[in-house]
Amino acid sequence: MVLPLAVSLSLESAEIIASEALAAARQAELLALTVVVLDAGGNLITAKREDGCGVLRFDIAFGKAWGALGMGIPSRTIRDRLGDRPVFQGALATASDGRLIPVPGGVLIRDGEGFVIGAVGISGDTSAKDEYAAIVGVQASGYKSEPPEPEDNWQGSNL
Repeated sequence: MVLPLAVSLSLESAEIIASEALAAARQAELLALTVVVLDAGGNLITAKREDGCGVLRFDIAFGKAWGALGMGIPSRTIRDRLGDRPVFQGALATASDGRLIPVPGGVLIRDGEGFVIGAVGISGDTSAKDEYAAIVGVQASGYKSEPPEPEDNWQGSNL
């Protein structure tokens, strides 16, 4: 008999997160996005790529989500903490085989008890706008996002 594995984040929930993030992006008239949702172990649950996204968008979205999980903090916080620490940033790049993308758009997904159960990464517009869509997607699914709010200037951001 094959025993089932515990699930931190279901496919159904991941699909809702991705779909709601894209719906928010369309409503806000963002550029075409790629959305990646990972479970707590960094495994891909789902990915959606809108028509017109560049070929690197999946890898960037994955790196934002994966880096947030790996460090246990949103990718915006990673950016903020690494800005004046280029040696540590280089070490993280090496340790992650270049997968860590330290800019906003990687949002942690928290359950009702506050545990991180996954992450969503988005790429396609400015980093702050990517993060906005990720936060909306997570919250629309009924989970909590970390960070809980987008940057104040996300609409006019050039990040």
